[in-house]
Order: sequence, then structure tokens, then C-alpha cells
Amino acid sequence: MPRMDDDTTGTRIKEQRKLARLTQRQLADRIPYSYSLVNQVECGAKPANLDFVAAVAQALRVDVTVLTGQPYVTELQQDRLAGLVRPIREALDLYDLGADDAIPERSAAELVAAASQLCEQVRATRLRKAAKALPGTMAELTTAAWHTPSTELWQALASTYRTAHDISVKLGYYDLSAVALDRMDWAAQRASDPCLSAIRQYMRALVYFREGEYRIGQRLVAAGHGIVGGAEQTREAVAVTGQLVALHRMSAAVEMRQYDEALTQARQIRLPSTMATSRRAHFLIDKARSEMETGRTEAALSSIIDARHAAPEQTRYHPGARETIRGLVHISRRTPDTLGHMAAWIGL
Repeated sequence: MPRMDDDTTGTRIKEQRKLARLTQRQLADRIPYSYSLVNQVECGAKPANLDFVAAVAQALRVDVTVLTGQPYVTELQQDRLAGLVRPIREALDLYDLGADDAIPERSAAELVAAASQLCEQVRATRLRKAAKALPGTMAELTTAAWHTPSTELWQALASTYRTAHDISVKLGYYDLSAVALDRMDWAAQRASDPCLSAIRQYMRALVYFREGEYRIGQRLVAAGHGIVGGAEQTREAVAVTGQLVALHRMSAAVEMRQYDEALTQARQIRLPSTMATSRRAHFLIDKARSEMETGRTEAALSSIIDARHAAPEQTRYHPGARETIRGLVHISRRTPDTLGHMAAWIGL
């Protein structure tokens, strides 16, 4: 069985609990989970699912990433992804500096196409390729939008900010993702594009759902719905409304720990061949988590392996995938070779 290192969610919870001068029983009294579970998570006998981590983070008044250990710097360095983050951060900071005459301008059509290509690369989970090209494209679009303002260029710039958000979230840099969302709103206002503003509200809502702040998340969804509702009902507006209302029912069931219901919904889902790889991988990770929580360990391992095959970078840095693999290691009496390989892959 793979060795369980000391740098786990459970040990980080224990450390933060002690800093808050709380006993395990006192922490349990502040969250909707038992003292027994707190004890088992801290000692490594049980994995910490994302809902438990969100509840503990709220109780201890720390960010979820303090407990999950994101970003996973060691693995990011091994994959040579960590060095791609700073240029993105720097490019996001150019937004209000006006045009840079030192940057050669491509045509508006070329820049719009480049922004669209970056979005497609993220949807296909080619994160490294997108992260390398993003800062340069963002800088070019910033200069072009300031030099020759147009709705088309501001929309394309907003798209690159959304790409920055998507990459940041997938790699675990949530502080950077928040900056990217602010920049997205800034560009969307200049583009006078209500759909972009609504998408930004939806993405903000996902941040709060991750932190367990469901009421704020629901208010943001409602706000986004209101923005779209006041806009012309184009095909795009209808699509955005559907995204805001649906909120991925299966994922919601998982987050509410309704794992049997999540699996019932999963069985009814037929993923179209045109579905983005990033969304396909997310579905498989949710499915694996539900299968593990309902005792279907072989199916859970199969689903998490499928997620890795579909989107290796996204799966390796997804906290839900990592905790599912940890959970499978804990509950397996005999660790299959494939599970051992998966555990080693995420750094267990």
C-alpha cells in the first residue's frame, strides 16, 4: 500500500484547529459532522470530502486551500507548470495601463481567433499549451483594445480573462482566478455584453459553492439570471440562462452528499461526443466520488482512471479526484496495482 505522507488534508485540519485553540469536539460542535469523523480525518483513517473541508474552513475562518494544500506546488513543478503562472499574473495586471507601443499589433480578426483558440484549448484540457500562449495574447489584446476600442476586441479580451480564470482554477491558484474574474467584468462592461457579465456571476457563484457558502452562491446565480433576463433573447443568452439555472444537477447532488441520487442521474446522462473534454472529466470525477461513497470501489477506480485518460492535467490537480484516490486507498484491503499507480501519480 502506498505510504500516506504527513502533508495531508487531515494533518492540515489538525494544525489549523490547534491554531484556533479548539479541541476536536469543539470543532465538531461547529460543523454538521460528528466528532468521530473529525477524529478519523485528522488521524488519516478516513479521507476528507470537499463538503467536510468547506465546513471546517468556515468554522476555522480559513480559506479552503489552506486545508487542501492547493496549489499542489511539488507536482506543478514536476510537470513544469508552476513557471507558467507568473506570466499570466503579470499579463492580468496590464489592464489599465493603456496601449503598449512596443507590442506589434495583429489584426482584430487574428486576435479574436487567438482568444477563441485559447478557450478551445482549455475545453480540450490542453492546459500547458494554453498557459504558454495566454500572456502574450492577453497583452496584445489589451493594447489593441486601448488603441482601437471596439466591442469585438473588448469581448475577446474578456475571453482571455475567462481563460486565465479557468487555468488558475484547474491548477489550484484560486487567488489568481478571483483577479481574472474581476478583469473579465471590467472588459465585459466596456464591451456592453450582458452575457459575459452573467457568465462572470455564474463563475463567482461556483467559488462560493466550493467554499460552502451556498446562499451567496445562489444570490450570484440569481443576479446573473437577472442580467441575462434584461438582455435581448439571443441564442447565446438562452444558452447562458440554461447554464445558470441548471447548475449541473448531478454536481449539486454530489455536493449535497446525495450520492445515490447523483449516480441515478449519472446513469441517465449520455455524454455527447461534442462535449468539452474538461466537462467530461469533471463528470467522471463526480461519478467516481459518488461511487466511492456508496461502496462501489471498483467502479470508482474505473471512473477516475477514465478521467485521467480524458484529461490528465485537470484530474491530477482536481481536489475531488485526489481525495477520491486517497479514499480508495484507505478503504481497500488490498491495493490493486492500478490504484497504487494512481496514488503515486498524485503524490501519495
